[in-house]
Amino acid sequence: MDKTSILKEVNLIFIKVFEDQSIVLEEQTTTDDVSAWDSLNHIQMITAVEKHFKIRFELNELLNFNNVGDLCNAVQTKLN
Repeated sequence: MDKTSILKEVNLIFIKVFEDQSIVLEEQTTTDDVSAWDSLNHIQMITAVEKHFKIRFELNELLNFNNVGDLCNAVQTKLN
């Protein structure tokens, strides 16, 4: 799966988890860019991404996510 497709699917997950239809993610999007992105919603979002793509992240991977692009790269790596 290419990164553009992953980003589109992750965007839909964010819309559902954060209950905000106006979210439009870019690779550079960070927690500062999504008002509802707090620690609880972060856990729910990660869980939803893992479930959707049928993958599991290791703790060290999660700690290295600086933006949505890092998340998408990790998903792509797990899928390949």
